[in-house]
Amino acid sequence: MSMPQPTPDPLDGWTSHPRSLPSLLPPGRKNVKDPEPMKVGSEGMEIPDTQLVKEVIAYAERELGMETLNHSMRVYYWGMAIKAQQFPNWQLSPETYLLTSLLHDIGTTDKNLSGTNMSFEFYGAFLAHKLLHDEHHAPISQAEAVTEAIIRHQDVGSSGNITELGSLIQLATVFDNMGWYKELIHQETVQDVMRHWPRRGWSACFAGVIRREVGGKPWANTTRLEKEEEEFSRGVQANEVMRGYEERE
Repeated sequence: MSMPQPTPDPLDGWTSHPRSLPSLLPPGRKNVKDPEPMKVGSEGMEIPDTQLVKEVIAYAERELGMETLNHSMRVYYWGMAIKAQQFPNWQLSPETYLLTSLLHDIGTTDKNLSGTNMSFEFYGAFLAHKLLHDEHHAPISQAEAVTEAIIRHQDVGSSGNITELGSLIQLATVFDNMGWYKELIHQETVQDVMRHWPRRGWSACFAGVIRREVGGKPWANTTRLEKEEEEFSRGVQANEVMRGYEERE
């Protein structure tokens, strides 16, 4: 007897959107809403005050290196700013989005990258599901939404659909890693988030992870992003939008 499909909760981002990020925005992006400054901790940029969030933040602080933890937090704030000002009707909850932001790169730690033959997104997604559902008893809709979004957070492309949670994590990660869609976030918001969660050489750090993944796992999902050797990693390091914030403090 088959098990019933779990009910997909829109608060966990279970709403279908086009996988193509440009198609989420007005034609030519000419009518994108002018972003307004937002500050860390202000309305729309708060950290949800739940026990699950506190436990996962503590886990991320233990497991992630400083550069990756700061990147994960920036991804949360970029996504919240984009959602508040460009997609105010999206139902996705801040808690589910924060859990995804904190865990989306858990597969890139030295321990996890070398501990599996799997692509880092897939292995990281399994770790996240175990942490959320098995260890902290998060609802299955939430745990599966985070898992799906982690698997697909580098699945940028032009065909098919993706969840609302997947769309937002993609927009936020490509902004932080590549400088894409800079018109969606006000420069003062960028400056405030950077004050709280500085890059500290993130572009070089992540480019190194990409090279290690592709070099050690020539079948890895990341190889899809490399039209030729090291193109993706070079693009990360050539992030002009974030260049002025790259210094280590």
